[in-house]
Amino acid sequence: MDPALFEHLRQGVLSLILIIVSIGLHEFGHAWVADLRGDPLPRAQGRVSLNPFVHADPIGTILIPAVMIFLSPGVGLIGWGKPVQVALLNPRTRRADDLLITLAGPGMNLLLCLVIALIGGLGGFAQGSTKDFLERGLLLNAGLIAFNLIPIPPLDGSRVALRLGLFSEQAFMTLARWGFIILLVLVNLPPFRMLLWTALQFIATPWYVLWDSLL
Repeated sequence: MDPALFEHLRQGVLSLILIIVSIGLHEFGHAWVADLRGDPLPRAQGRVSLNPFVHADPIGTILIPAVMIFLSPGVGLIGWGKPVQVALLNPRTRRADDLLITLAGPGMNLLLCLVIALIGGLGGFAQGSTKDFLERGLLLNAGLIAFNLIPIPPLDGSRVALRLGLFSEQAFMTLARWGFIILLVLVNLPPFRMLLWTALQFIATPWYVLWDSLL
């Protein structure tokens, strides 16, 4: 096999593994906190699991990322997992429960950024293929945080905005009907992509600083 092709395939497989694991842990975060808050539905559906394939959407977690990695290298990577369903049975704590459960997904990606920075710094990875792999994981998780906090359904940021009173229920439902189309338009607008990239860098920079400080 041509060495360049082999390296492309190897890097692609590693990138796909990263996104499957990162999305899986994001969804696990939602399910785990829901379980801690006494919501029975995620456990009943088998979602309180660290197995990333339990949370994988065949199209959003595997097919689309694989196409973008192997057939369109250099294009921004997007993907999504199987949404965690919650019951929110307690009306007295429903708002707080929903807010904590929603934030747990990006929170898990933030924890992954910390773990990657610690591995990179304490492991002395200042260069080489391992450093490149860890750096890719850090950027991916920072990107998942930035993207998921966009306040447009079905992204986590929309439920945060709803529970903080920034949206009415009616406005949320209206946005939910058009959310996918709105997002599709936004991600193709250069100013929005620049804003998203700026947010990604803002999230990733402290972890690079930690990484460097530990070397």
